[in-house]
Amino acid sequence: MDLRAVRQPADIKLLNQAQVDDLAKQLRERIIQVVSQNGGHLASNLGAVELTLALHRVFDSPKDKILFDVGHQCYAHKMLTGRANQIDSLRQFGGISGFPKQTENEHDVYGTGHASTAISAALGMARARDIRGGREHVIAVVGDGAFTGGLCYEALNDAGHTKTRMIVVLNDNQMSIAPNVGGLSNYLNHMRTSKAWLHLKRRLSAFFLKLPVVGKTLYNLLQRVKDSLKNFFIKDHFFEALGFHYIGPVDGHNERYMEKILQRAKGFQEPVIIHVVTQKGKGYEYAEKEPWSTHGVNPFHPDSGLPRSKAQARSFGKAAGEELVELAKKDERIVAISAAMVEATGLGAFQKAYPHRLFDVGIAESHAVTLAAGLASHGMKPVVPLYDTFLQRAYDQVVVDICLQELPVVFILDRAAMGGADGPTHHGVFGTALLRHVPNAVVLSPRSVEELQSMLRYAMSLDTPVFIRYPRTESEGMQELPYGQFLPGRWEVLHPEGSLCLIATGPMVKEALEARELLKKQGITARVVNASSIKPLDIQLIKELSLSKTPYYVLEENMLAGGLGSAIAELCVQEGLQQPEHIFALADAFVPHGSHEELLAYAGLDANSIAGSLIKLKEGIA
Repeated sequence: MDLRAVRQPADIKLLNQAQVDDLAKQLRERIIQVVSQNGGHLASNLGAVELTLALHRVFDSPKDKILFDVGHQCYAHKMLTGRANQIDSLRQFGGISGFPKQTENEHDVYGTGHASTAISAALGMARARDIRGGREHVIAVVGDGAFTGGLCYEALNDAGHTKTRMIVVLNDNQMSIAPNVGGLSNYLNHMRTSKAWLHLKRRLSAFFLKLPVVGKTLYNLLQRVKDSLKNFFIKDHFFEALGFHYIGPVDGHNERYMEKILQRAKGFQEPVIIHVVTQKGKGYEYAEKEPWSTHGVNPFHPDSGLPRSKAQARSFGKAAGEELVELAKKDERIVAISAAMVEATGLGAFQKAYPHRLFDVGIAESHAVTLAAGLASHGMKPVVPLYDTFLQRAYDQVVVDICLQELPVVFILDRAAMGGADGPTHHGVFGTALLRHVPNAVVLSPRSVEELQSMLRYAMSLDTPVFIRYPRTESEGMQELPYGQFLPGRWEVLHPEGSLCLIATGPMVKEALEARELLKKQGITARVVNASSIKPLDIQLIKELSLSKTPYYVLEENMLAGGLGSAIAELCVQEGLQQPEHIFALADAFVPHGSHEELLAYAGLDANSIAGSLIKLKEGIA
């Protein structure tokens, strides 16, 4: 069957095994083809192909609810639910999302993007079903990486206690973004190590089925007693102690056998967990060899696995990691904490230099923050690199454990800008609003790699929490702009003369400089200020602008509510100063997915849009 002819899961239910195997091959080829063009999550999707086929052949989506935790393994699901002919638009502006999205398709029954949420959501759906007297199945597909997050255990504990009927598929590929860590990973490794069990089961099944007359009878007997046999090889009491019926480990690339296991799970009237062992990157040599580096990728050449584009601009995360190595040489108190993203946040060099001073806690941001609090309370200088969007998951810990106690923890927050093709779950645009109103917090935003490194040196000298927010890479042209010394509460004046003033922060400095050049062509001169310190503000500069009655405008790639512009306006109201003429920021709405350039234009924050708006404002048109 041609993949392009699949309009709904019902189309694949009557296929024979040879046709299913061919469809799996087509799915992998399309995933590699599309991700090589558009970028996206590669290894995780390749590893879940047979599992996804089995799920859609056994269950009746969307009546039965299939939830994909995180959602970075949903590409095969999207193609099997009527989107095979749209898959070329994956992660493109106006195209289909790289994550499940309820408004996109009825088979995307729950929107995901952050880890460890699916079991809780599935339990809610199962209870809603029970209240209304429904009979549908609810299935949460969760990777072993997400199982390092505490939310999974809160949900498992609840579901097991009440014996709510649901199915959890634990997709165990021994990886999240990086290799998994922690006690659960070791436990699953022990269970999965039962390659002896998996091998024996396959060998015995094949052998019995070949025997004449009694072969099928012996095979069926093996299926009935396999749980007893399994316990000779592995320990499975952890999940059963939580109230779940445990099945596994199961070969997740044996699609036919996966269907049998899923059919069996449908018959239970209690919560079931199916432990499926898969290979991340399955079927693509480069992804199989390096599943961590092919988890999320930019466009690449499928024949070689090499990136299509030339080297990107300088990475803020890598620069931060290199600076931390140098600082740690001089201060043995400096330690780093990662939430399963050592390489992704630039800590690779630090891990290599000081492995005993780096703690990877898995996908457990709340724990990471409070762990840092404990370390700081006893004389250490913890640094916590996180994606800005994932800090949201630990907000209570930031307020109560860090800031309330005024502990010297340094947060370096990567991807603190619109997250491009990953979409709204990954846009780091709420951090300023979340942090700047918390007492004792210092909030900074560098325009360049050099400024970030200077900020880190400054942060290490403080005895108070510091949050440094930056985008993935440095804006083009920033390298040529000379940089001096970072001073807290004193903003950098990049162009001192002009009839108006543009106050920009972080990645918006580039747009401000380009807007200045566009305005210049229209005979309008503009000062440009780099507002690198969000908290504290440069009160002296704001007072100078107010006294000189210079109209000024604020530019930020953050939400309007609670951002830099709000902070300045609040100060002006309190002090009786001249307020900003206009604040260029994100409106009160979630931003879709697309390239960073497309999203800036969509939000009216690119240089052309800003210059056009300023001309209209100056002329009194708008």
